[in-house]
Amino acid sequence: MTNGKIPKKNPRKNAAKKKPAGRGAATSDSKLIIVESPAKARTISRFLGQDYIVEASFGHIRDLPASASEIPDEVKGKPWARLGVDPENDFKPVYVESKDSHKRISALKKKVKNAGELLLATDEDREGESIAWHLLETLGRKIPYKRIT
Repeated sequence: MTNGKIPKKNPRKNAAKKKPAGRGAATSDSKLIIVESPAKARTISRFLGQDYIVEASFGHIRDLPASASEIPDEVKGKPWARLGVDPENDFKPVYVESKDSHKRISALKKKVKNAGELLLATDEDREGESIAWHLLETLGRKIPYKRIT
């Protein structure tokens, strides 16, 4: 205002800056998308809005016991326990969380707890179907969910 003129307001400079919600800030309206790899999660999250939280499962989260130490206590004494399947009960499998996935499962459970909908976006192959099924069984069916490809 040195020359007596009122300076023009720059609408971009003075506009209220809207802070985007962090990628980890899930609300009851947000949709949680779980993909297999972290690279896919990063790529997909660039295209989606604030209402979507994209996380990676890092592949398989459960498997049959690989060693005797992984066999759950409730089946340890049974003659078929080392097989990982129960031949006396229609070959029902005994799944255990893999050692590497405990922290990941805990983090995903927290995200599911705060999300409004779960979208399982694993690969279309049998392995992806298996990962999606294990995720759903492990995380629970407490919120609406969909399997997308």
